[in-house]
Amino acid sequence: MAIGRLFIANRGEIALRVARAAQALNIETVLGVSEADKDSAAARLVDRVVVLGPGPAARSYLDAKLVVQAAKATGCDALHPGYGFLSERAMFAQLCEDHGIIFVGPQPDIIDALGDKLRAREMASAAGVPLVPGSGEIGSAADARRIADEIGYPVLLKAAAGGGGRGMVIANNGEEVEAGYGRASAEALAAFNDGTLFMERFVPEARHVEVQLIGDGQGKVVHFGERDCSVQRRYQKLIEEAPSVAMPDSLRAELHKAAVDLAASVAYRNAGTVEFLYDVMRQEVYFIEVNARIQVEHPVSEMVSGVDLVQEQLRVAGGLGLSMNQEDVTLSGHAIECRINAEDASRGFTPVPGTITRWAPPEGEGIRLDSHMSSGAAIPPFYDSMVGKLIVHGKDRAQAVERLTDALDAFTVEGVPTTIGLHRQIVRHPDFIANAFHTRWLEQVMLAEPAIAAE
Repeated sequence: MAIGRLFIANRGEIALRVARAAQALNIETVLGVSEADKDSAAARLVDRVVVLGPGPAARSYLDAKLVVQAAKATGCDALHPGYGFLSERAMFAQLCEDHGIIFVGPQPDIIDALGDKLRAREMASAAGVPLVPGSGEIGSAADARRIADEIGYPVLLKAAAGGGGRGMVIANNGEEVEAGYGRASAEALAAFNDGTLFMERFVPEARHVEVQLIGDGQGKVVHFGERDCSVQRRYQKLIEEAPSVAMPDSLRAELHKAAVDLAASVAYRNAGTVEFLYDVMRQEVYFIEVNARIQVEHPVSEMVSGVDLVQEQLRVAGGLGLSMNQEDVTLSGHAIECRINAEDASRGFTPVPGTITRWAPPEGEGIRLDSHMSSGAAIPPFYDSMVGKLIVHGKDRAQAVERLTDALDAFTVEGVPTTIGLHRQIVRHPDFIANAFHTRWLEQVMLAEPAIAAE
């Protein structure tokens, strides 16, 4: 293993996850933390802790120069960015390389290209990956209306530089396109410092599917099947599962090939996810984007493949290449993940920082919990509200749903409200049990029903 000492540039459950993977490979670990995370579970596990700065992320986890300086000062030869924060900033990957530190992720120029949705569409098109009918860069509201008339309504205005639902507007006619153009561009400019927009045909009842893969940077790419992440709220995934049982096997094979072809065409390095819209009515899939990092939902792929994806990331970054070929990957059973957030559903899912007074997670066959929480743990106000990921595995979807239902019922958290109650209602809903939902189902159907009670 070429990596001797790893700097972990993240916090929460992913910092803990990366530390455990590194230690399993006998790699020393150094964790950069904010003042608010000095006593975190990851800080107690790693070999050394360095305080980067005060709690606000802009003065600690998001200060690229400060993070790289800390990695270099502690003698680390590699850096794992986790997800979020600086993980998809090309300049951060380049800064690591400029200082002789291995970045555990894709090449800087690939991150830069894939981060631009328009360039990513061009790369996907060149690789023969199917695209949802859409446009290039749109110059004005009038152009937007003309292009939308050609594509056909409804359409979706999207930010070229962003994601996560920011700078996105659905329009059902020309008037809505012209009215939405300025709003979407302004939101994109505020969020990403780039107000460039493009347009796609909007698929009203689509499934969100994505393919997990890892490349060696030399053109070899192995995939680990697909995930279905269609249970979302405001474009944020809440429940992810693998495989997507809504998809026929013939289309599944096309999906995997499209993702691998795209990654191989750019000699993609390390872990990534190629995301698609699945139009169930038309039985077609369309490219959305590539997430050039390990994702929050990677555990469901690990549960069905038996592969530790973070360890594989470290092997590839260390120059050892992929430890397997595609034919070595066997997918079995069904896995589902729930993201548990410290939020008050009765107050519009407002994040609630505080102290957890009781943390009693479920245990048993087929249950995995990725979390940095425990009784007495603090939830600082500066960061994402996710406090854990509950993952279950069963021989098929029905057994996985049953195990998830039981596990959620057995999960007790006191001191702060969480979304466990919402998940309990979702997994008992007839539509979820029947696998009959789409990306807007939660908001249009589930949350339109009687109020969700917070715990």
